[in-house]
Amino acid sequence: MAINLITQEGMEILQKELDYLWRIERPEITQKVTWAAGLGDRSENADYQFNKQKLREIDRRVRHLRKRLEVLRPVPYSPQQEGKVYFGAWVTLVDDEENRLFFRIVGADEIAHHKDYSSVNSPIAKACLGKEIDDELFVKTEHISKRWYIEDIFYGTPEAVADKIPAVTMSAE
Repeated sequence: MAINLITQEGMEILQKELDYLWRIERPEITQKVTWAAGLGDRSENADYQFNKQKLREIDRRVRHLRKRLEVLRPVPYSPQQEGKVYFGAWVTLVDDEENRLFFRIVGADEIAHHKDYSSVNSPIAKACLGKEIDDELFVKTEHISKRWYIEDIFYGTPEAVADKIPAVTMSAE
């Protein structure tokens, strides 16, 4: 059985999305469907068809979010994590050519729309777990094998660590 980890911030974002879809967007679209249905022939009514499809998409996303929120386990930060790479860490790696790679290790449900987030299940995140600054790690994938060194590790929400986040980063996945 897979453990479904998520940061506290990630859990809050998914909960807010569910609340928004269920309490705001779905009622608005339901009203539009009702209004469009009252216009008559639904088979040729673009407003009805469009909003009915939108309602199906919302319902599908709501079902998905509810199922995920039931099984996700938020991982709280602990001061004991400092100095080592664990779930939720922001990590800066450097290779032999001084190329830097910066990312945060998070759950699979959090990586969409975040270029600096890497799933805890990714090869690079797995190689980092438990390591300390200056530790060497090897990342092997289907296409490459590369040596990296851990340059920096820190913890916190994106807002709390904004001053530490590099302006330009490479993708971790």
